[in-house]
Amino acid sequence: MRRRPEILAPAGDLDSMKAALASGADAIYFGLDEGFNARARAENFSLARLPETLARVHRAGARAYLTMNTLVFEPELPVLEDILRRVAAAGVDALIVQDPAVALVARAVCPQMEVHASTQMTISSAEGTRFARGLGVTRVVVPRELSVAEIARLAAETDLELEVFIHGALCMSWSGQCLTSEAWGGRSANRGQCAQSCRLPYDLVVDGQTRDLGDVQYLLSPKDLAGVMAVPRLVDIGVHSLKIEGRQKGPQYVATAVQGYRRWVDGVAAGKADTGALRKDLADMTLSYSRGFSHGFFAGSDHQTLVEGRFPKHRGAYLGVVESVHGRDVRVVEDPAGRPWTGGLGQEDARTRPEGPQGKVSSPLESEAPVAAEVSPRPGMGVVFDDGHPEDKHEAGGPLFRVERKGQGWVLGFGNPGPDMSRVAPGQRVWVTSDPTLVKRTEELLAQDEPEGRVPLTLSVSGTEGAALAVTARARGGHEATASSAVPLSRARGGGLDAALLKDKLAALGGTPFHLAELDTAGLEPGLHLPVSELKALRRALVAELTEAVARGPVREVRETPVLDEVRAAIRARVVSPSVATEGARLLPLCRTDEQLEAVIAAGLPEVELDWMELVGLQRAVERARAAGLRVTVATVRVQKPGEEGYDARIAKLKPDAVLARHWGAMMHFLERPFAPGETRPALHGDFSLNVTNSVTALHLLGLGLDTLTFAHDLDAVQLGAMLEHLPAERFTVTVHHHISTFHTEHCVYSHTLSHGRDFRSCGRPCEKHRLSLRDHKGLEHPVVVDVGCRNTVFNAQAQSAASLVPSLLSRGVRRFRVEFVRESREESARVLGAYQELLAGRISPAEAVRRAAVHEQFGVTQGTMKVLNPTFSLQK
Repeated sequence: MRRRPEILAPAGDLDSMKAALASGADAIYFGLDEGFNARARAENFSLARLPETLARVHRAGARAYLTMNTLVFEPELPVLEDILRRVAAAGVDALIVQDPAVALVARAVCPQMEVHASTQMTISSAEGTRFARGLGVTRVVVPRELSVAEIARLAAETDLELEVFIHGALCMSWSGQCLTSEAWGGRSANRGQCAQSCRLPYDLVVDGQTRDLGDVQYLLSPKDLAGVMAVPRLVDIGVHSLKIEGRQKGPQYVATAVQGYRRWVDGVAAGKADTGALRKDLADMTLSYSRGFSHGFFAGSDHQTLVEGRFPKHRGAYLGVVESVHGRDVRVVEDPAGRPWTGGLGQEDARTRPEGPQGKVSSPLESEAPVAAEVSPRPGMGVVFDDGHPEDKHEAGGPLFRVERKGQGWVLGFGNPGPDMSRVAPGQRVWVTSDPTLVKRTEELLAQDEPEGRVPLTLSVSGTEGAALAVTARARGGHEATASSAVPLSRARGGGLDAALLKDKLAALGGTPFHLAELDTAGLEPGLHLPVSELKALRRALVAELTEAVARGPVREVRETPVLDEVRAAIRARVVSPSVATEGARLLPLCRTDEQLEAVIAAGLPEVELDWMELVGLQRAVERARAAGLRVTVATVRVQKPGEEGYDARIAKLKPDAVLARHWGAMMHFLERPFAPGETRPALHGDFSLNVTNSVTALHLLGLGLDTLTFAHDLDAVQLGAMLEHLPAERFTVTVHHHISTFHTEHCVYSHTLSHGRDFRSCGRPCEKHRLSLRDHKGLEHPVVVDVGCRNTVFNAQAQSAASLVPSLLSRGVRRFRVEFVRESREESARVLGAYQELLAGRISPAEAVRRAAVHEQFGVTQGTMKVLNPTFSLQK
């Protein structure tokens, strides 16, 4: 039997946790009311009752992972330390973290604390895992964008445990790299306040003209992941954990997902996979919550199937289309051609599965047996009629009163309450959205007592004639208990204490959390006797002691004295002087086109940052900048997957003066890269996408060898000022003008809307012929730009400015001020550069700079409007 990966279940509240445990989850992940978790809107759990919560999980034989997977601001570091101390003492098995500071402080508070790198940390390559290892991380939650082939490659290149999302909602943006909520909603996804901008409708603007896509409006709303067909490959790879998304969903969703994957994974690992049971389990999962299922990215990119585009919310199981309406009866006919593709689960839509260049659709998962989720309508089930307006909260629908099979369809009979039949019309798609039997089954599950017999126990028995019988019991988490009999062992008249008798009496563990995993009798002299009552007394004593110990969690030491200043001092001692010092205030223009570069050269600036996202023409741009006497910094790609290390090697061959590292893998690549004697090592700058929001993380990165860092866009003026109290200001860059990069996504909008290709091999490269933008409900058009990996970055329509902060930042010692361009012309770029040059020279006011640059003034995230209200005050020492 192959090693079975753990099933890791979400728990947004106590009922969901109970459902997960009762359904056989190996581990639970959850957040605290006190914050620092990426699902702040879930009900979550209180710190005060954490020991009680953990005891329930541990008695059920499961592990408890606490999500502290958001960024931490400077003033919150003491609060963080206090919470970490309390959760370590309470017995949390592991922390799931985004911010490196959380890992560093946690390990200082409790050196034995197990730390997992959240997918929010964006560890996407083997080089990135080496950064995580330096934080004390033992497990990486891999990005949802990796295929099974890329996961296999990553597993072969690291010995860290890998955790893989197997089911649930997909984020459109790479986790940790989504800034839509703060740009458009006044709150940060990196702080657990995702506004779900991906679930909103957008118009497609192609070369300045609106493209009519019919009822396809939700261009950034992906289907949900059902990775069942990837499980055999993932088991072969040896991934440690399969993770179910859904801390904002209820116990029915959790129960159906855990039960389904429990059966499927157990069967796959044992070589006895039951596709019949899987078919029924998929149906239950579909009715509990589904936007339509897909492989996600397990089979690689498929830009035609990831996004349905017609709805952003739960639809359930597709039944067919309305043929006719007669009173309160609706005739529905099957419509296989219109069924949304479900990701290799046996319901492929030929219209949206284009053939590749050789005329054959290929997929790394196509050899797996297709399994369809089968749902047959029954009385009591809920139905909704899709009129093409999913934003309508009162769509026509209701419970079925009668179902009659008619040929290739059904007659659905409705009563009262029921749908408004005047709104039901031929051609509408019909969805089965709920099943009352699942509700009842979940209620019965929640009414059960705590699970029993799930904690494996090892018993070691020893003793000689005339001495007491000694029994040592060991349970997971480092727990051990020993008990000795009150009476000595004597010579037996019969067979004596053999393994069968000991298992029957000493290991009769019914009604307890334990089951016997191993019985060691090597230390017991054969042919001895002990009264059965003594064996039962030993069992009761051991069970009582170990039940309490297991409930408390793993054995470890927790430091009670403050550690924050100690952590800062230790990492500050590793910080060395930068390779290139910044002299005086410097404007750092970041260009993406030749026209913008020409504007920089004309402005007489000494330095330029080049972000040639597709890398096409980058060498020519480097040569042009050097010929004009500029120092050249080259930006890396935003993320990098296994097998894409060549991007960094291409940049290194250009021999830039500096590199702007945008992901952990690139940072480690240039820190670890050997240089020939006499070869100049480029300066290494960390960009905003490293998400630096506190001094502990900042100092750690400077200590690793970064020359400078860019403050994260999640900071507002107050938080930035608090950081500067502990940092060398001259080694930090503030972005004072930019179109904030909102989404950074593996899904290609160009390929999805302007071609029939699933990936770059078959899409025909429409990105080379057209310019796309997405128009939101406010009429703002957000540019979509493709990079060398075919990833799309959606930039905010409005450029924003932090000009009003500049005087205060200069007084605090900040010397590096970045201005970023996206699609600006040479003339527009020249105007913006001139405004900020004059501002840094003190010749114009911030207000005048904003007027000349013609931008929207805002900086970072503040509640509601995001505008800087009193920036001068907030940055004073």
